Amino acid sequence: MTTAELDIPMTEDELIVRWRLERLQHAGYDDLQALEVALRGDVDLHLATELLERGCSPGPALRILL
Repeated sequence: MTTAELDIPMTEDELIVRWRLERLQHAGYDDLQALEVALRGDVDLHLATELLERGCSPGPALRILL
């Protein structure tokens, strides 16, 4: 069963991480990379996506961010 099937509401923090994860995946990070950044509240989401928009590959972008 998934969380949705159990009808357990997500906390605000969980909703934020989910939103960050989706934005990072949309920007071009793979699932694991996106999750690593999404869970780190100290990493600027705008910088993370901007690096890819400016042509940086996800691997080097992660080294810059983390």
